[in-house]
Amino acid sequence: MNLILEMRGIRKTFPGVTALDGVNLRVRKGEIHAIVGENGAGKSTLMNVLSGVYPHGSYQGEIEFQGVVRAFSGIRDSERAGIIIIHQELALVPLLSVAENIFLGNEPARWGIIDWEAVHIKTCELLKKIGLNAAPETLVTKLGVGKQQLIEIAKALCKDVKLLILDEPTASLNETDSDTLLALLSEFRQQGITSILISHKLNEISRVADAVTVLRDGVTVDNVDCSTGVMGENRIIESMVGREMADRYPRRTPHIGDTFFEVQKWRVCHPEHPGREVISDVNFYVRRGEIIGISGLMGSGRTELAMSIFGHAYGRNIRGRVLKNGREIDTGSIEKAIAHGIAYATEDRKNLGLLLEEDIQKNISLANLAGISGKLVIDQAREFQAACEYRKKLSIRCLGVGQKVVNLSGGNQQKVVLAKWLFAEPDVLILDEPGRGIDVAAKYEIYNIISELANRGKSIIMISSEMPELLGMCDRIYVMNEGCLAAEFDRTEASQEKIMRAIVTHGETSRRQL
Repeated sequence: MNLILEMRGIRKTFPGVTALDGVNLRVRKGEIHAIVGENGAGKSTLMNVLSGVYPHGSYQGEIEFQGVVRAFSGIRDSERAGIIIIHQELALVPLLSVAENIFLGNEPARWGIIDWEAVHIKTCELLKKIGLNAAPETLVTKLGVGKQQLIEIAKALCKDVKLLILDEPTASLNETDSDTLLALLSEFRQQGITSILISHKLNEISRVADAVTVLRDGVTVDNVDCSTGVMGENRIIESMVGREMADRYPRRTPHIGDTFFEVQKWRVCHPEHPGREVISDVNFYVRRGEIIGISGLMGSGRTELAMSIFGHAYGRNIRGRVLKNGREIDTGSIEKAIAHGIAYATEDRKNLGLLLEEDIQKNISLANLAGISGKLVIDQAREFQAACEYRKKLSIRCLGVGQKVVNLSGGNQQKVVLAKWLFAEPDVLILDEPGRGIDVAAKYEIYNIISELANRGKSIIMISSEMPELLGMCDRIYVMNEGCLAAEFDRTEASQEKIMRAIVTHGETSRRQL
């Protein structure tokens, strides 16, 4: 076996927590090696050890790379050896150009002066290599997330990468961009570049991985060589969670009542270009105890629709009516929307959904300070009691409600977002990508919470890029395309093929009308 990497007996602890407990990892040269596990299993911690984010001396165990035992003192040290890590949160400077980002800290120079001609030429070569059609001088902020991911890969290539580590690279990408990135990894394999892929998307792993290592609670529990055996998703899931999971989605018998929440003739213009309509004449409704889904490709207007309804948090020149229980309500500010019992759990939990440097307790109470206050003063005992109650209800895995949210896994952060809004006791809950970047078991727990809310008569609006998630959870599905509603399907008739056909057909009709 031609190994490029072997990690032996890796143990890493934090105050009160053992994150890794004797983990072993063997990676062959030129393969795509997937690492999977529940949130908090230790996947990212292991890669941070490997890449020098956690330097030698802060962990126990041994790293052997290309036949040499290594003791990396930092990221620069591991990069010099050819190990490059791309984190889930991209490390790009939005207001610098593509070329400046690719060579930031690694600029070609002549006599101490940056050689901009060389930067431009090499950037063009790298962009061609990764198949990205963008000018080197384009500002990164003007590019979509999928293209930004490719720029991170170009940065790695310019550093003579031998082992590329990607932490949840497709978590924020649509299907097309995900396919592009996975195809690029397959090309790298042909070129002899080794990749380690951390992902919760088992369908993607089954497509590209040559080997899979499963971690659970900081321990290696399974290794699968895909070249000699079939990588069944059920085996991976059982290894991840330590038990068999017969269902990916909770079984539920809907008890749907009358129409409770309705949006009529909703129109929204772009915040920076008031003459450009982003949402055009959208009408939809949700009944009591119903879960509706909103499907569509990236850029279809799903998030813009949700944010504009929730306190006009997006857009300008917003027109239309919002009705609750048959009466028109004013949702013109976030305070008004919350007061009318509307909650919005954002897709961007780290930047918009949570105060990362604050503790769980403060985050949970944030949307309902009146619920823990007396005479305009926060009652910390009531706040603590409420946080403990929702920690228990949602099975938030943490050291205590005083723990900072930034130190939680993605799935537990998502539960804190949900706890915040459940404590506000909403009647209508808008969930934007509730399963993004979290593992199968954590998703199932969140799906159970959503189902329980619907069973209690709440109205749920669920936005997702994952069609199986919508098909598994929703009673009805609306399909959006180019800011309009393109179709509506009952759960009994909905399918991935019908949803995609509705998007394509609507797009063709729109183009013919132009």
